[in-house]
Amino acid sequence: MKHHTIIATDQRTDNTIELSTVPSKINIGLSACLAGHEVRYNGGHTQSRLCLDILSQHFTYKTFCPEVAAGFSTPRPTMRLTGNPNKPKLSFTTDDPVDLTNQLTDGFKDKLAQFESLDGYILMKNSPSCGLSRIKVYQENGYPHETKVSGLFANALQKQYPLMPIEEEGRLHDAKLFENFVLRVYAYHHFRTDVLATPSMGNLIGFHSRYKYVLMAHDQNAYKSLGQLLGKAKKPDMTVLVNRYFERFMLALSKPASKKNHTNTLLHILGYLRKSIPSQARQNIADVIIKYNQGVLPLITPLTLLKHYLDQYGSAYIRNQRYLAPYPESLGLANQL
Repeated sequence: MKHHTIIATDQRTDNTIELSTVPSKINIGLSACLAGHEVRYNGGHTQSRLCLDILSQHFTYKTFCPEVAAGFSTPRPTMRLTGNPNKPKLSFTTDDPVDLTNQLTDGFKDKLAQFESLDGYILMKNSPSCGLSRIKVYQENGYPHETKVSGLFANALQKQYPLMPIEEEGRLHDAKLFENFVLRVYAYHHFRTDVLATPSMGNLIGFHSRYKYVLMAHDQNAYKSLGQLLGKAKKPDMTVLVNRYFERFMLALSKPASKKNHTNTLLHILGYLRKSIPSQARQNIADVIIKYNQGVLPLITPLTLLKHYLDQYGSAYIRNQRYLAPYPESLGLANQL
């Protein structure tokens, strides 16, 4: 895989900021303030070390600030959402009653198509434009509604790309949510490059075969139903079948895999070694899997042990399972699960 140095441009000054050398194929959208661009209402930024120090080793970033794109000054008064939560309006938190909704949406609506090549998006939390959830909508009396919403840009982004992995940077500091987001980014990327780039029944079945145990670990019902979907497809309309599969596949991965499902999946994979290694060795691996299930060991321990034996004795089919390496090992995500 080619590597290059990512250069981010400050949207106000056109100064360049060298972020890091990263693989060029995984492209991620990133709120500009998280990249260190001084675009926030106070003229500052909220630079994310998680994004710039860790994820930048594997992702390239397309930075964007919808408020700057809409022509709002930096610095500027703070903004908030008001009115009906079903159709909130944007305004300054000052006494100025001007409705800023159209100015913001007009600034980004023609830019949404530029994100089609992305494999995920990381947004700034608590923003009336970029916040993914839990954004307050204020009533005329100054109190917020009980119902909380997405920011205006975040909502439009989700509608345009409903299957794309999108997450707030703040939530990525939770180990399970972080691992799940990265896994979904790579799965989304693999589907786009392995299936959408050249749709065919063979490519779709090949993708499903490689992701079989990832599906098992996340949603066993989806694992079965997607297999049935492909098995029943005689002379399918490939566009319909691919879209249906992709939607159900990404939904299955939308939540972190449970410890119980991981344990079941690990034991299934262990079954591929039943004729290859001595029973005592298999029992030792099973014991390690149970200790993971009990919370004594992290997921990386049984995974590493299984991969050691599968590399020597496993078939090409099982060694090619994405479950064994769903993302770069150097991220160390399975160490935290």
